[in-house]
Amino acid sequence: MAKLINVKKSTRQGIRRRWMTNSIGIVLFIVLFAVTAFSVAVGSYYYATMSNGLRTKAEYVVDFFSDYTTQSEYYQHVLAYVNSNFEGKDEVEMQFLGSNGTIRFSTFGLAAYSAPGTPDIAGALNQDIPQTTPWTGKDPSTGEHIMAVCAPLTVDGRPVAAIRYVTSLRLVDRQLVIIVSLSALVGLVILALVYFSNLYFVKSIVEPVAGITEITKRIAAGSYGIQIEKQHDDEIGDLTDALNDMSMKIDQAERMQSEFISSVSHELRTPLTAINGWAETIMNGEVRDAEDVRKGMGIIVSEARRLTNMVEELLEFSRIEDGRFTLSMEQVDLKAELEDAVYTYKEFFRKDGLELHYEDTEEEFPTMEADPERLRQVFCNLMDNAAKHGGSGKRIDAAIRMDGEWAVITIRDYGPGIPVDELSHVKTKFYKGSSKARGSGIGLAVCDEIVTRHGGELTIGNASGGGCIVTIRLPVEISQRTGT
Repeated sequence: MAKLINVKKSTRQGIRRRWMTNSIGIVLFIVLFAVTAFSVAVGSYYYATMSNGLRTKAEYVVDFFSDYTTQSEYYQHVLAYVNSNFEGKDEVEMQFLGSNGTIRFSTFGLAAYSAPGTPDIAGALNQDIPQTTPWTGKDPSTGEHIMAVCAPLTVDGRPVAAIRYVTSLRLVDRQLVIIVSLSALVGLVILALVYFSNLYFVKSIVEPVAGITEITKRIAAGSYGIQIEKQHDDEIGDLTDALNDMSMKIDQAERMQSEFISSVSHELRTPLTAINGWAETIMNGEVRDAEDVRKGMGIIVSEARRLTNMVEELLEFSRIEDGRFTLSMEQVDLKAELEDAVYTYKEFFRKDGLELHYEDTEEEFPTMEADPERLRQVFCNLMDNAAKHGGSGKRIDAAIRMDGEWAVITIRDYGPGIPVDELSHVKTKFYKGSSKARGSGIGLAVCDEIVTRHGGELTIGNASGGGCIVTIRLPVEISQRTGT
C-alpha cells in the first residue's frame, strides 16, 4: 500500500523574498503616488476655492467704487467702507493701498502705512496692464502663511489705488495636514493588507512546493509509491495529483519489472532444465530405446522452440522501448494471412485436445497496406494465448468479417475468462495478473503496439457465455474495397 506522507512545512526565502519585494514594491509605489496625487488635488482645490472667493470679494468692491473718478473720492469712501461692518470682516482683512503700494487703510489696523511689496500688489498697480492678482506665500512682516488677492482701482485706465483681501492659511494648512495624514494612514492600511494577503498567498504556494520538492527527492532516491498530502484543490493540487500518480505508476512499473525478471528467470530455467537433462541423458547413453531417444529429442526441440519464442518476445519489446520497432508495409491479403495462421495452429491444437473452429465468410476482402509478418505474429500470439489461458474449454473460435470501413477479426476461447478487475491491465507490459500460465507478460503489449501502428485497435473482454474474446479492428480504405 502506498504511504501517505504529511510533509513538514518548510520555507523558501528566495521565492518569498522576490515575490514580496516585487509585489510590495509595486503596491508601495502605487500607494505613494495615489496619496501624493490626492493630497495635491485636495490642496489645490482648497487654495483655488479660497482664491476665487477672495477674487470675487475684491472685484465686487472694485465694482462698488467704479462710479468714483478721483483718488480723493476713493480715499473718502473706502475709509467709510473699511469702518463699516461688511460681510466677512472678522475673517478676512481688507486693505486699501495707495498708488505706491503702501497700505493706507486696513480693517485690522495693524498693517497701516506698511508696504508688503508682494507680487499681487505689483500686478494690481502695474501701470501698463493693471489686473487682479492672487498670491500665496509668507507675510513679509509676520512670516505667517497667507493668501492675498489685490484688485486695481483705476482712473482713466491707470491704477491710482488698490483693494487687497488677505486671509491666513493656518487653519486651512492644518486641515490639509489632517487630510494628508488620514490619506497616508489609509495608504499604510492598504499596504499592510496587501502585505499580509501576499504573505499568506505566497505561503500557500511556497510550502506545498517545498513539500513536493522534498517528496520528489525521495522518489528520485528510490522511495517509489509514497504520496503527497493534497492541501488545496487548485493548480498546486493538480501538480500534487500528477506527482502522486507518477509515484504510483513508477512503483507499479518497478514491481512489474521485478515480477517480470522473476517470471522470465523461472520461464527460462524450466525449458533449459529439460533441455540439459535430456541432452545429458542421451549423450551419456542412458537411453538406448529408439522411441525414448525420439521422445527426448522431441522435448528438446519443443523446449528450444519455446525459448526461441520467449527471446523473440523480449527482442520485440526491446525494439518498442528504444524506438527501433518498424513495419515493412506492402499489399496484404488479410483474410489469407489469418487463414494461414489458423491452419498452422489447427493441427497443433488438435494434438493437445483443442478444437480450432474458423468461421469463413463469402465476403470478398480487398488487399490492404500492412506488414504481413507482424500481422501473422499477432494472430499466432493471440491463438497461442487462447490455448494457454482458455484451453480448459477445449475449443477456440476464429472469425473475420467486414464492418463498414473496418476489417474485424475475433479470436475466442471457452475458458474461465479474465477477472473483471484485471481487464484494464491485461495489455500492460509485464502484467500477468492472477494467471498461472507460462509467459513473460509482454506478448499482448507487443500485439497491441503492432495493431495500433496499423491504425487499428485491439480490445480484450469476456464473451457472453464464458471465455475470453479478443477483437482486432483494422481500417480498410473505401477506394480499396470498391476498386476505384
